[in-house]
Amino acid sequence: MEGYEPATYGDRIAEAYDRLYGAAFDVEATVAMLRDLAAGGRALELAIGTGRIALPLANEGVEVHGIDASEAMVAKLRAKPGGERIPISMGDFADVPLDEDFALVYIVFNTIFALVTQADQLRCFRNVAARLTPGGVFVVEGFVPDTARFDRDQRVHVTEIGIDEVMIDASIHSAENQTVRSQHVVLREDGIKLFPVYIRYAWPSELDLMAGAAGLRLRERWAGWRRQPFSSSSGSHVSVYERT
Repeated sequence: MEGYEPATYGDRIAEAYDRLYGAAFDVEATVAMLRDLAAGGRALELAIGTGRIALPLANEGVEVHGIDASEAMVAKLRAKPGGERIPISMGDFADVPLDEDFALVYIVFNTIFALVTQADQLRCFRNVAARLTPGGVFVVEGFVPDTARFDRDQRVHVTEIGIDEVMIDASIHSAENQTVRSQHVVLREDGIKLFPVYIRYAWPSELDLMAGAAGLRLRERWAGWRRQPFSSSSGSHVSVYERT
């Protein structure tokens, strides 16, 4: 997608992100699992965004650090109670641009797919592995790809209808590159908002291969943050990787 950079999504959607996607997070269950996995150690969130997970996790006593490419998203986090106390490094989260080690590194809500090449995703796994303490874990939440949702490699569908708002997603799929270029379109009486999204999806088995190449292995996989069993019919996964 021409002109699309690591900060594009966050910079464009920061003002509306919490309103549009707040209901997509099971914050209580997410924080509970992450707190347990941190086991008293420090945590690092890749693509920390507006802090929807980092802030409540910090309130549970976990020392949370973050990385993000979008100044606009981080500004939203800073404006929230406690947001000024979380150390944040600005940059591409695939680089993990920190010299510190963490008991827990995590990335939620499909954001691993914001890295739009396999090489970038693998680079992220390798850099995370280098930052894990002995016994530390890397937690990845992602959807399980369903390419059948596309008709002739396209998809347009309505995601929400309200009294004064309609949300539509328009997507173009490339099976060759495993990429999806999308626009989240919000139609309101006062105008139209466009929120571009560009992702490269990967199946859980491919993520496991990347983990293996980075010196990690799958410890456990769930269908959600409440530790629902993962099966062939699961639409999402929470995967926990540890050092081999």
